[in-house]
Amino acid sequence: MNPKDTPPQNPATEAEVELAASAAAQPSLSVEERLAELEAKHASVSDAYLRAKAEAENTRRRAEEEMSKARKFAVEGFAESLLPVCDSLEAAIALQHSDKPASPEQMLEGVHATLRQLHSALERNKVLPINPPLGTKFDPHQHQAISMVPAEQEANTVVSVLQKGYLIADRVLRPALVMVAAPK
Repeated sequence: MNPKDTPPQNPATEAEVELAASAAAQPSLSVEERLAELEAKHASVSDAYLRAKAEAENTRRRAEEEMSKARKFAVEGFAESLLPVCDSLEAAIALQHSDKPASPEQMLEGVHATLRQLHSALERNKVLPINPPLGTKFDPHQHQAISMVPAEQEANTVVSVLQKGYLIADRVLRPALVMVAAPK
């Protein structure tokens, strides 16, 4: 068994047991000898206490440092997945400022490709769209109603989506902006 796996012993209890055993074995010790022995035990227990206290403080400090680093670099993976999107946009701008700019059709094709890159990066990082189909029951947890309009469908259902919303790890990042069917 690894010494780190064993639970820490209570130094005061160990010292008391040793002291009782030594007192029983040597009843003829003088007061000065007994005092010296007790002072040595006290020094040993104090040292063990200080070491345990320092170890606990070091562990707490290391945990705080790790949490700080985790917070600081939490978006590193997300930012890394967005870099190709940034590169594509910069390439499109550079192309338009070159001697032979792209045609509108080529630009539109490039915009669609860049949008696919962006959607892929968002999906890899668990950012998913909220885009309710028409006729979906209004959900105030994922949708934000902008207005209620008369419609030929059931009341409190989505008539149109004005802006998609997004979830991140099942938490609403931005609700979908929707128009809802008014009661008849």
